[in-house]
Formats: sequence, C-alpha cells, structure tokens
Amino acid sequence: MPPVIDFHIHPIHYEYYGKSALNWIKGVHADKDWQEFYDHFCDSANFVKYLHENSVDYGVVLAELCPAVTGMCSNEYVLKFCQGFEELIPFASINPYLVSNLPQELDSLLKKGFKGLKMYPTYQYFYPNEHFLYPLYAEAEKNNIPVMFHTGSSIFKGARLKFGDPLFLDDVAVDFPQMNILLVHGGRGFWYDRAFFLARIHENVYMEVAGLPPHKLIDYFPELSKITDKVIFGSDWPGVTDLKGNIEAIKELPIPESGREKILGENAARLLGLM
Repeated sequence: MPPVIDFHIHPIHYEYYGKSALNWIKGVHADKDWQEFYDHFCDSANFVKYLHENSVDYGVVLAELCPAVTGMCSNEYVLKFCQGFEELIPFASINPYLVSNLPQELDSLLKKGFKGLKMYPTYQYFYPNEHFLYPLYAEAEKNNIPVMFHTGSSIFKGARLKFGDPLFLDDVAVDFPQMNILLVHGGRGFWYDRAFFLARIHENVYMEVAGLPPHKLIDYFPELSKITDKVIFGSDWPGVTDLKGNIEAIKELPIPESGREKILGENAARLLGLM
C-alpha cells in the first residue's frame, strides 16, 4: 500500500495572524479551548501523533509570508517545527516583494532542508506568469522541487481573487516543462474546469484538492477518474476538524481503488521522492 500523504498543512503558530484568518480558524475549532488547542499543536510530537491517529503517514508543512492577508508563518519556524520528524516535510514560502534575489533565496532555503515551495498569488498580489518570477521558477526546475500555487477563491479579508485564476499557470507550465506545478484548491469556486483541464493536458501540472469537501469532488470534477494520476490530497489543516473523515470520504469516491490510492498518497510520494 502506498503511504497516505497530507500535502497541505499549516502550523497553528503564526508569528502574526491576519485578523480574519485567525477569527476563521478559531471559529472552525470553536468547540475547543483555543489556548489549550494552540499549545497542544505547537508541539511537533503531538502533531505527529495526531497525524498517525488519523491514518496519515506524511504531512507537508507550509510556511506562509502573506502579511497583507493571512499573516506570517516564517520559514525558520516551519523548519524548526519539522526538525527531527521524518513524517513532517517542510515547504518554504517566498514573498516576491520581500526578497531582492529570488533564485538565491530559494537556493538558500533548499540548502537548509526545504523540499518544496508554496506561492500565494491571491495573498501576495502577483500573477504567476509575470516574468520577474521566471528566475525563481528556473531555480525550482533545476532543483526538481514541486511548486504549489494557491488558485481559486479565498474568504480572508484582503485577498484579491483575480490573481488566483489557474489559466495564468498555463504559461508557466509551458515555459518550465520540468517543474512540477500543483494547482492548490483545484481552482476552487470559479475555475474548477480550468484546473482540471490544465492538469489533464500538461504532464507537469497536478491538481491539489485541499479545502474542497472530498465527497463533492465528483460534483466539481465529473471526470475525476480520468486524471487520478494527477490529483493530490491535502486537508488544509487547521481548517478541518475531521482529518480521518476526509480520508475516508476519498476512499469512498466512485472511482477505481487504484485511483483513490494515487490521490491519497501515491502521486504525492512520487513528487516528493518517497517511492
């Protein structure tokens, strides 16, 4: 059996939270004592235990440098949080407006131990196909790391949804054919069809489905069974309260079992070099 991999996890600790993001997370977990919940999951060992209890073998942990919208979870914190736990896979964040030399910054982060990169166009205000980003993509391609891009909607105050259209990543996929691209949230809300089509036609494009109710995936993507080798599971924790339930819902999708295994971990393991 391939491993189960959650490709989309945010730490509960941020050095700075955007107000709407913090209020939303507290609302998701309103039945818990917030300080107790926060303290518990700031402990990496507790979080790894939680993953195991929910049938997850590996989790991709995301830094986030989006001061205008969701807040700041530093690369340094994510690396420290993951240190010593092979189950936790750190992905860096680069805000292109906070760094002068993008490829140099990525090179430095990879040397520190990061295994991939997450970009946040809707929170950092850039179109993914802007050419000033191309040296960064060239560095990512050279190092054979997956690059995640937030696509689709967001409920957080300050987000600018125009930057989340997956179609902008068509240029990137064509110009960097060896760079594996993940369309995070599968174009949620506006652009499910575009995300699906891009994943289907480009060998290097994958659809990541964090933040989407798993039991509705067939509604959003009626031909999901045709591209199961290009779909990747993510929970968007702490934005979920029933991680195991989400995994079970994937296992119950009306698609071949081999496809469900690919979505839950096989595709991700291949991108991460775990198998």
